[in-house]
Amino acid sequence: MNLRSCSSGRNVMMQIFPLALFFLFTIQSCQKDKVFVPLSTPPIGNSGVSVDLTQVPYAKLSDYGFFTSPMKNQVPVDGVLPYELASSLFTDYALKKRFVWMPQGNKASYSGDHEILVFPIGSALIKTFYYNNVQPNDEIKILETRIMILKSTGWIFAEYVWNDEQTEAYLDMEGSYKNISWQQGGVTKSTNYRIPSETECMTCHKDNNQPIPIGTKPQNINFEYAYSDGASNQLSKWIQAGFLENNLPSSIVSSINYMDESYPLRLRLRSYLDINCAHCHRENSHCSYRPLRLAFSETINSQNMGICIVPDEQISSQAQLIEIIVPGNVQKSMMHFRLNSTAENNRMPLLGRTIVHEEGVQLLKDFINSISTCD
Repeated sequence: MNLRSCSSGRNVMMQIFPLALFFLFTIQSCQKDKVFVPLSTPPIGNSGVSVDLTQVPYAKLSDYGFFTSPMKNQVPVDGVLPYELASSLFTDYALKKRFVWMPQGNKASYSGDHEILVFPIGSALIKTFYYNNVQPNDEIKILETRIMILKSTGWIFAEYVWNDEQTEAYLDMEGSYKNISWQQGGVTKSTNYRIPSETECMTCHKDNNQPIPIGTKPQNINFEYAYSDGASNQLSKWIQAGFLENNLPSSIVSSINYMDESYPLRLRLRSYLDINCAHCHRENSHCSYRPLRLAFSETINSQNMGICIVPDEQISSQAQLIEIIVPGNVQKSMMHFRLNSTAENNRMPLLGRTIVHEEGVQLLKDFINSISTCD
């Protein structure tokens, strides 16, 4: 069974010790990662979940039966497995809960560390967006739940908008806005949160103009998660739950949590760019015409990351932006300008945010100031 390995400009491959030891030996820049793997877990059942491929998307989120009542608590029924990504896409500071469901007896399979798992027909990926400490009542507020369902003809999107009472979410593929204010770190933040349309979903979730998931790659889920029945490496859990074929390689080169300051800056930034930017900046996607290639597997190459690369498009009012990343010079780096902008014609990413991700911008600044060459 393979567990976490790391990369810091070069791949650091981690060897697996016998499970009886119940720990991993850490090498070079890898963080020590104690992993508990349950020795036996029966396959999980369906528990009344309904994903009728001739009828989906349903009119209401409750029609699927993914969650126990009350649905706002987001407690999955047996047969729906929660998961997390090592790093999460920034969406105006919204928090996220992710879940996966597959028809009983069907499994996903591995096709590469940085490739989307190959899911069986009928699979559903569920992601709920919410905020804590929402004002004026200092409460939890769910805004939307997005579902991707794999039909025989390919993946489809289903966008559900929650009502104010937090009792139900209704199918709405047209896109909308929600004004929201919340407390974060003692500071009140606010945004006119964008719930995407089907077209906007497709902008980010596509390969060769076909809809695809983004985050469910082995590199992104190869770490320990605190399940209700105990902590386990997520890939181990998926295998033991009957969700994943037991054919993984002995090691996986994995992204990390970009907020974890124990890792090198370059590794943290590569992980940040992978989850926030790579879905567009790769072959056969929305920004494939641009020079950047920002997938975690590709930013081992500094040029793919934009270091010392002249932008293919200049911003007329910003003549001082001479390269995408200028070593040691934040003010001349195009990437910093775009991440720090909220103007629709300048900001990056194009969709999914209306405010600046302060922590992400600081990470980029720290990285730029830490390098002095194009390597």
